[in-house]
Amino acid sequence: MRPTHRRLAATAAGLVLLPVALVGCGIGGGDTKDEPTPKPARAPAEEAAARSRERVQAYLDAMTAKDVAAGRSQLCALLHDGFDLGATGPNGDFADHFQVPEAAITDIRSGPLGQEVSVSVSVTAGKRTVTRPLVFTVTRDGSDWCIAGEAPPGPPGAEAPPTGVAPTPAS
Repeated sequence: MRPTHRRLAATAAGLVLLPVALVGCGIGGGDTKDEPTPKPARAPAEEAAARSRERVQAYLDAMTAKDVAAGRSQLCALLHDGFDLGATGPNGDFADHFQVPEAAITDIRSGPLGQEVSVSVSVTAGKRTVTRPLVFTVTRDGSDWCIAGEAPPGPPGAEAPPTGVAPTPAS
């Protein structure tokens, strides 16, 4: 092959590959001026905190209203059987002799098993009212969020097992 032919072949190959190279660099691609850049709705941590707050608040509202079905729907499927057995029992969150005049979320933070939502729950049994702290663990189950545990707060770093049981008023 003569040098002129080599140059001509190299130039032709360069011209064929130039559009591919420019598109790969983002030059010469389709016009995206009219297409808005999608923004994420929330940062992952903000989304987790918001979903956790929603789930726990719905559960607290269900406790206050004594709506067992609404409370159950906030729990992860794994807890449903235990909830069904204990929710309206003597120490259950939905026991007839307990009233929940006040319940408030006090803190949300990331924990080893999911979002830990701290609450303060006032429970009335008879004429006596006590206020107890609880920690709900909220986790993602597939594409949805659910309550995976409820327990009294433990020492920092301790993992409390899920109970699904309301605090027992002190004697």
